[in-house]
Amino acid sequence: MEFRTFVFYFLAAILVVAGLRVITSRNPVHAALYLVLAFFTASGIWMLLQAEFLAIALVLIYVGAVMVLFLFVVMMLDINLDRLREGFWSYLPLGSIIALLMVAEMGLVLGGNYLGLFEVEVPQTSADHSNVQAVGRLLFTDYVYPFELASVILLVGIVAAVALTQRERRQSKAVSPSQQVFVKARDRYRVLQMPAEKKD
Repeated sequence: MEFRTFVFYFLAAILVVAGLRVITSRNPVHAALYLVLAFFTASGIWMLLQAEFLAIALVLIYVGAVMVLFLFVVMMLDINLDRLREGFWSYLPLGSIIALLMVAEMGLVLGGNYLGLFEVEVPQTSADHSNVQAVGRLLFTDYVYPFELASVILLVGIVAAVALTQRERRQSKAVSPSQQVFVKARDRYRVLQMPAEKKD
């Protein structure tokens, strides 16, 4: 078995296990940590395909968005943050294991590239070729409709998350401009004539 194949199956196994743990874990903090591991592992697979831009975008965008996802989970489930802070050290073993797996994955992918352990199977391109330009051209030509559909789905998800987190309708004072136009001064105040009083 080639080293590239071994690394691929290693990353794929971690990705499948992390994906299953995201949907089966009852603790939202554990689910968020497994989701970070899944995205990080998927970026390692992109690195094997020499798609560095997609790998970096996956880590920067999705792993950064996990924090927003965790925030929505906390807001929707009404989790007591004080209780979570009390059990902070109980999450340290799981977080350490996930961090070590991430370091091992990056060590296998980057170390294999630098040491020449990978067999070059991906066709090489010229030095002036840009992954970003190629992805952008495909994204806005051949895959423009799925791209628009994904943006609509994300918009619906944002609106749904906001609607779910706003449990109570707050009474806000609204001003009607059409009623303000017809307001007259005599309807708002009146002048009272009061006799002057003298102190002895």
